[in-house]
Amino acid sequence: MNVSVGARKRPRRRLRQVDLRKTLFVLPNLVTLAAVFCGFNAILIVATDNPTVEDFYKAAVLLTFAMLFDLLDGRIARLTKTQSAFGLQLDSLADIISFGLAPALLVYKWALFRVPTLGLFCAFMFVGCAAVRLARFNVLTGGSTAGPAKPGRYIIGLPTPPASGILISLLLANRAMGGALGGEEYTAAILVTTVVLSLLMVSNVRFRSFKDLRLNTGTIALVLFTIGSSAFVWRWSKPQFVLVWLLSVYILIGFVETVRVLAGRLTGQSRDSVPPPAIDHG
Repeated sequence: MNVSVGARKRPRRRLRQVDLRKTLFVLPNLVTLAAVFCGFNAILIVATDNPTVEDFYKAAVLLTFAMLFDLLDGRIARLTKTQSAFGLQLDSLADIISFGLAPALLVYKWALFRVPTLGLFCAFMFVGCAAVRLARFNVLTGGSTAGPAKPGRYIIGLPTPPASGILISLLLANRAMGGALGGEEYTAAILVTTVVLSLLMVSNVRFRSFKDLRLNTGTIALVLFTIGSSAFVWRWSKPQFVLVWLLSVYILIGFVETVRVLAGRLTGQSRDSVPPPAIDHG
């Protein structure tokens, strides 16, 4: 019995298997791009002739979300084991926009515009130091030719998210005070703060990465101090100043530990060398 060619059963095509690892690779990068979107949108909000206190507050809230996304993308990458040199470079480019350009523009339009030349220079100084800090970070952690290394205990130079976080938290507190922080009498203080944060980003001061925390007496004491002091600031000041306080304490811890190591070297009691900066994807 003859069977026509058309009647023959065609072989089934095998479905291509989806590489789940390649799919997961996109996830942390999407979170990083979400931080870029927040920074870009914050710039658009204040890029007007006369931004209001509410405009600065909205932009600061967006940058706060950018900090959250920046914190999450690295954790997601480590959780899904999708860390890569590409993600490291993308994270740095995102930080330039969300934690370099955006906060510098905000602080200039908010207060530094009153001293046009010096204020412009200080705002640019913040952006430039953020760029130098991130470039140095990438070179010391392998750049684009090496994969991510295991995170260390310390980071050399103040990371850009907490540096910009100080400026962002001041803008958040400004709204709670009815715009009083943006007054002319605080211009010099804000200018000095911007310069100090800029210099800290390119300094050799070492800051904790907090990726080696263990359940011990020191960790418990730190947590209790953080909670207690934050509650005190919340109770006796504006809640928006809690973030200012926490970031200031983080910077203070960096100074204290750096001074302790230098003192140990001078007295010959410690031969501890400055550890390499930790790879912080978030």
